[in-house]
Amino acid sequence: MSDEFDGMYETFKALLDLFPPSEAVKRLEQLGVSPDVVERIRERHEQQTIRIRELEEPHAVVMDNRDTWYTGPQPKDKCWPAVVDLLRKDGWPQDPAITSLDDSSTRIVSLLNHPKEKAFSTRGLVVGYVQSGKTTNFTSVMAKAADRGYKLFIVLAGIHNGLRRQTQARLVQQLVEPNPSMWSQLTGLEKDFTPQENPASYFGKSNKTRVLCVVKKNATVLRKLARWLEKASDYLEDCPALIIDDEADQATVATKSINPLIRDIMSSLPKSAYVGYTASPFANLLIDPSAKDLYPEDFIVNLPKPQGHFGTEVLFGRYALDGEDPEQVDDGYDMIRSVPDEDVPCVRPGTRADVESFEPVITDTLRRAIEYFWLVTAARRVRGTGNPHSTMLIHTSVNTSVHNSFGRPLKHLRDRSARGLSDPAFLSRLRALWEQETARVPAEDFGETMVPFEDLVPELPRVLDSCRVIMDNSSSEDRLDYENGPVVAIAVGGNTLSRGLTLEGLSVSYFVRAVSAYDTLLQMGRWFGFRNGYADLPRIWMTDELAEWFRHLATVETEMRRDIDIYMTEDETPLTFAVRLRTHPALRVTAAAKMRGAVTAASSYGGKRVQTHYFHTNADWLRGNIDAARTLVSTSVARAVKVEDRPAEGRYVFRDVPHDVVIAFLKSYKFHEKSPENDADLIIGYIRKRVAIANSLKRWNVAIVGNPRGNGDDFTFASNVSVGLNSRARLAVTNPDPDFADIKTLMSRRDAAVDLDGDTGKLTEKGIMSMRRNKLPDTGLLVLYPIDKVSEPSPSKKLRAPLNAADHVIGVGLVFPSPWDTDSEVENYISADLSNVRIEDEDYSLLDSEDA
Repeated sequence: MSDEFDGMYETFKALLDLFPPSEAVKRLEQLGVSPDVVERIRERHEQQTIRIRELEEPHAVVMDNRDTWYTGPQPKDKCWPAVVDLLRKDGWPQDPAITSLDDSSTRIVSLLNHPKEKAFSTRGLVVGYVQSGKTTNFTSVMAKAADRGYKLFIVLAGIHNGLRRQTQARLVQQLVEPNPSMWSQLTGLEKDFTPQENPASYFGKSNKTRVLCVVKKNATVLRKLARWLEKASDYLEDCPALIIDDEADQATVATKSINPLIRDIMSSLPKSAYVGYTASPFANLLIDPSAKDLYPEDFIVNLPKPQGHFGTEVLFGRYALDGEDPEQVDDGYDMIRSVPDEDVPCVRPGTRADVESFEPVITDTLRRAIEYFWLVTAARRVRGTGNPHSTMLIHTSVNTSVHNSFGRPLKHLRDRSARGLSDPAFLSRLRALWEQETARVPAEDFGETMVPFEDLVPELPRVLDSCRVIMDNSSSEDRLDYENGPVVAIAVGGNTLSRGLTLEGLSVSYFVRAVSAYDTLLQMGRWFGFRNGYADLPRIWMTDELAEWFRHLATVETEMRRDIDIYMTEDETPLTFAVRLRTHPALRVTAAAKMRGAVTAASSYGGKRVQTHYFHTNADWLRGNIDAARTLVSTSVARAVKVEDRPAEGRYVFRDVPHDVVIAFLKSYKFHEKSPENDADLIIGYIRKRVAIANSLKRWNVAIVGNPRGNGDDFTFASNVSVGLNSRARLAVTNPDPDFADIKTLMSRRDAAVDLDGDTGKLTEKGIMSMRRNKLPDTGLLVLYPIDKVSEPSPSKKLRAPLNAADHVIGVGLVFPSPWDTDSEVENYISADLSNVRIEDEDYSLLDSEDA
């Protein structure tokens, strides 16, 4: 009986290639298979689909009732096994790398439509990490879809020839060459799409090959493709098509020329699935879901972070999210080096008018970065492991004439340095640089062995001799080419280097470009990725302001991915899915053109925490806040229903303080202007509206969180109200603003439960929110933190410096009760004032030109 069942199950799997699951079951019944065997087959298929839907990774938010027809590869498949063979030859281990790729690509294919359905138009989004193997993922998805009957594969590969060519080469190597009889190509390594004579030769019923087309997001090219497909409409009714949009946030969303053309192509294909791939989905998730556009209404998949991947958070650290223990949130590796503000005019023109006459100066920091690059390249040669290529990126402007102006001074520095290798003073300077850098980032922390200076010196002549200076931009003939042996290159460039293109062996970046949007900034990070064999050696030179922006961005990114995971478990669908995006005063969420269906960010504070982590350090500002805090405490003592004194913990709670006392405090306390989420006017407006509409937030608990008295300096808020000071060291920067400190995180999870009764120390974030909802559903919490003006960091915190403020600092945390249904009526909107920010948006002029 078991053999008979197994045989019938194999028959069912064969039928699944020809029919969707429900139709395949009917065919079994027509074949006379007994009802109990059909039921067992249906149950086994259902178990397989549940396994796919409930995979631990990747997480997904999916539209209701999508039929999970694909349950994984089959023995007769050809394309996917070929991809696996190539990855194994490249050294990919089965676990966890190939298993994870297999699971994630299977999950994505399971969310596509069955190729034999009569008609479909699917829209999905896959969120990965910058330089994390997204191309390998969508290649795997294409391979599995090809094995199951998808016929036409259109890959939209960025807006530059370099990335299109790189993508074409990868897909030919991994899909076409292992199974040449299965594939036809509409594009080649050197040619983008040009109309072919006879569509029937590609899509006619007699032709069983899969068709590959890798095109730029360029209006001229896409228009040709759309017209050709329109003419081929007689042959496309039975042609399941998969459109992969690589870098889906770039040019696709709300650009007048590209977006409608992608929709035109989809409308020519009765069976089409559009899947966007991006590491920065801000723009894609801000499309109006109700518009006939490319909003990912069917699914959003959140790819897991691969092992060994260097991302924003790893390099820059981030701020703690709600409910996280600040001590557990890393400050990042000590790999960021500061470019002083006075260096910036030396490496980029101040205004557009200065562009043509601009001549760069090799500043001390740029020279140091370049010399370190040569040392790293030599050290990697001594180690003899990992990527054979070694690249440095210099990115100061999108303007091609600025890139070209670097050629002469960089080559002069290289040639002079090559001659100077016999100069003891020059070698002494290189030794000092190498020993400083290797001491700051110990190789042992990454499982590597430090290369002594004496061992790398013999390699330096060959490194300098082979080092090329390449201006890689849309107007240059010279391009990075990693296909003809090991490369040592200093690459100066703009958008051709900043999007999608992999910079092989990237170890040093010098980056001072001004950008203004989250997605643009994130995509600039070519230094993200894998650094096997040299994880201890990468360095980035940038301004302190840019480093702070990246730290903020790491927090936004982590929060957004957490939201996707949360919504996956709360039965949200992509259409109701709205990711909260933090705002930053100098960073637009995404370019204005992409945001027609959205506002910058909504500030309904329901269920949220607000806390201060930026502070001025001058005496007047600090004393004004001390006065505001003392007034609040004195008034709270007088007007609270109950006062709780916990001297052993250094804590006070003033219960049921009227909301007008809190509003008076918010009017007098000064939040730092770099903290838009701490906008006093918005918070006051939210409180007043919630009081008026929902009769909520009328009462507040005001708390003080300090240390027990007597262990150092004490701080007095009012008569008989004193606590010991907290210590909060600032993040260390090379060129600190004397009137600015970032302490990164103020509140701990425990502090959000300071006014809850009982043992709250072991409660999770969810537990605290649940307890607040039950015990204090309408009560807000305001917490004051007196912070010691010196605040020396602990020895283990290498990236921290003493606070050194002119007076003690008052930190403020606010915990709002869970949102009510009426919260949509009390939303306000935060928009950043960009009037003083130098903005340099992406150059989309190439979208309509023939030669991008």
